[in-house]
Amino acid sequence: MQTTSTRQLYAYWNSIRGSRSAPDRKDIDPTRIREALANTFILELGENEQFSFRLAGSHLCTSYCRELKGRSFTGLWHERDSDAMETLVRAVTEDHAVALVTFQGTTALHTKVSFETILMPLRHNGSTHTRLLGGMTALDEPYWLGVQPILEQRITGLRLIWPDDMDLQDEVREVASQVVNDTNYSNHVGSSNALPTMVYGRSARRYAHLAVIDGGRQ
Repeated sequence: MQTTSTRQLYAYWNSIRGSRSAPDRKDIDPTRIREALANTFILELGENEQFSFRLAGSHLCTSYCRELKGRSFTGLWHERDSDAMETLVRAVTEDHAVALVTFQGTTALHTKVSFETILMPLRHNGSTHTRLLGGMTALDEPYWLGVQPILEQRITGLRLIWPDDMDLQDEVREVASQVVNDTNYSNHVGSSNALPTMVYGRSARRYAHLAVIDGGRQ
């Protein structure tokens, strides 16, 4: 995790969940994440089976030069990355993993800025399938950020983390980490059948082009 905001939000989420795989929505106290709040968001699953912003911090809205509440989260991503994002969301909502994503945002003037995003499971009415807690922070802040809206974003890296499997954390990071770019992304997707069924002696399941290592809380 490259930014202070991401680390603080993750630490808070990890502390309030206790022995559970995910905390409840009502457990969140915004006053305890003041420094990260402007970069924090909550997603909700709509009737179209897509996630949209239920809440979005002020820094996020400034980066896109518009209010994000009610807007599609899936719609922010380039169409070639949509499958990868759906894969990550399933890993978070179904397997209770934490997803860490880096991406590059591009404006109409073709200026670019890199961001770090984290997605964490959140319970709502007993289910982890309809809410996600997340954070999105610019890795640098060029002078034009907030003046030129981000119109397109492409994944540059992603990682799945299991908070309860700390002893295997380094191995999980090494295997699950994927660097996605224009030249190899389609190759990863097209070769998903070649993914191993065993990684470091542990069973691995397929999520599109990712190998997901079994472990942590079920």
